[in-house]
Amino acid sequence: MAIDMANTTSETNAAPVAQDAHSASVSTATSKIKMRGQDVCVYYGDKQALFDVNLDIRQNHVTSLIGPSGCGKSTFLRTLNRMNDTIDICRVEGDITLDQENIYDPSIDVVELRARVGMVFQKPNPFPKSIFENVAYGPRIHGLAKTKTDLEEIVATSLQRAGLFNEVKDRLDEPGTGLSGGQQQRLCIARAIAVSPEVILMDEPCSALDPIATAKVEELIDELRENYTIVIVTHSMQQAARVSQRTAFFHMGNLVEEGNTDDIFTNPNDQRTQDYITGRFG
Repeated sequence: MAIDMANTTSETNAAPVAQDAHSASVSTATSKIKMRGQDVCVYYGDKQALFDVNLDIRQNHVTSLIGPSGCGKSTFLRTLNRMNDTIDICRVEGDITLDQENIYDPSIDVVELRARVGMVFQKPNPFPKSIFENVAYGPRIHGLAKTKTDLEEIVATSLQRAGLFNEVKDRLDEPGTGLSGGQQQRLCIARAIAVSPEVILMDEPCSALDPIATAKVEELIDELRENYTIVIVTHSMQQAARVSQRTAFFHMGNLVEEGNTDDIFTNPNDQRTQDYITGRFG
């Protein structure tokens, strides 16, 4: 299957790539709060994993969650689209809002929530389907395309936004699992954005990729924030510094501090943050 993009406008190409990953930080104080966690505690059985976390996620910003292994950053990320619901022994307390609406309210449709708050995992996980069907799956089950032409346009635009269309446009019927690791991760990003989410969560999306593929995904993240709010968990402080406008440092289940990325890396308020970013522990 091949799709003609001659009449399809790509927002990726239309929006210029930001020259500086921190160019939006100057407007952070006035930017809209897209999601907010208030007094968030998470328990796995009797063990408490997060302690009273308060964190604002700002619209059209990339927010990096950093900290040593086991500090709670991925646990917090999963509270933002209720992925922890899939763990029987997990309990979440506190409030998490999306556009001021509590996402843990019993009336919330979790399937709809996860369409609004998409997720890209650490290891690329394409479906055992064709490249086209990987991207078309979400729009099809959510009824976002009325015709085959509509569906093809969604697929093409999503692949274009994910920076993958030119590489796969002539082999859309081939298995997604046959792509390289970096291409598979961009396919998963295309799959996530195909349902028009408002927020994209990324749990160490580059940890399984080589440096060239990592650079492509980082460039893509910077482009995507023009249209989406992004939260990324990363072990790489260099990556956090490159891609994010806001950074939150977690340690032993606590949010130690958060703020503009430049400030966190050059003038942190807490000695634990300073020790972590200078490599004294981690």
